[in-house]
Amino acid sequence: MTDLGNYRRSYEKSELLEGNLPEDPINLFKKWFIEVEEFDGPGEVNAMTVSTFGLDGFPKSRVVLLKQYTYEGFIFFTNYDSEKGKAIAANPNICLSFFWEGMERQVIIKGKAEKVSENISDGYFESRPEGSRLGALVSPQSQVIPSREFLEGNLKDLEHEFHGKEIPRPLHWGGYLVRPVEMEFWQGRPNRLHDRIRYSLLPDYSWKTERLAP
Repeated sequence: MTDLGNYRRSYEKSELLEGNLPEDPINLFKKWFIEVEEFDGPGEVNAMTVSTFGLDGFPKSRVVLLKQYTYEGFIFFTNYDSEKGKAIAANPNICLSFFWEGMERQVIIKGKAEKVSENISDGYFESRPEGSRLGALVSPQSQVIPSREFLEGNLKDLEHEFHGKEIPRPLHWGGYLVRPVEMEFWQGRPNRLHDRIRYSLLPDYSWKTERLAP
């Protein structure tokens, strides 16, 4: 047995109080995101965990990169034929989570995922480096493949095929917009008395805020 009981730290970086809450949780997310970006500097502040219900009945989580957020929700891009894509097609209720260790913060977002419009997917695909665009064509994401050489060989073939040509976005690749129905903000505090504020979407599309026990 490996005992991790002594892994402890005191959280003292900030606080989250009701008097400082905006009405819309997206505004609080934006404020936190900017603060974390300024604190941590260059890095993948936009790394988030996406959790879905798999076709096998098990939940599964993986880290992907948030690429856009608006007042409608949060956008990421992936292969629609991947394991996560098939899971979302069967059950669009998913969870996103961010953990920003440096600022002792976590955000958990429950929402419904839907495909973005083709022009949004096209626009982001065209902005990607050439290698990433070719990678979307090469990789049959989540499928069993014979070897690493299989991918590298296919990549070389496509590099030759599309040399000097426009690389089209594959129809099985694009974005998802996750429209939040609940957002929870967690701020670490001393003595494990952390701040937890939950925003819940109401039928009139306003937000109710509640403090949760840590």
